[in-house]
Amino acid sequence: MASDRDGRADRVKVLFDTNSLMIPFQFRVDVFEELRNLIGAYEPLILTEVLQELEGLSRGRGRGGSAARSALLLSQRCVEKESGYLDGTVDEKIARFAGEHGCMVFTNDRCLRDMLLALGIPVITLMQQKKLDILRR
Repeated sequence: MASDRDGRADRVKVLFDTNSLMIPFQFRVDVFEELRNLIGAYEPLILTEVLQELEGLSRGRGRGGSAARSALLLSQRCVEKESGYLDGTVDEKIARFAGEHGCMVFTNDRCLRDMLLALGIPVITLMQQKKLDILRR
């Protein structure tokens, strides 16, 4: 394996979607540990637009708002990236960024998952509300 400027081995880049960070609070799954078990060393990434989506959801009431507030805390374990794209939905920006930067995407969103798979981008998703799996086209 090649190494980067810091001397660390290159790691798989995993781009987190909004709902992937809410999984621990909805299904009681440690997504960071499960990812490590599934793919080994990885670099968790999150787009600024996803953080903005979480911030908006966090202002809500009830379980959804509470899960979003907790997800915002979890997001601090990810490296924030600017997508650099001015137009398109958050999902379109995720797909474009993942394709251009060679990322896997962690999402439980069916529409996003289908879009990514159609583009040949590997998707990590929660299966049977308890374990993560990789889907490929």
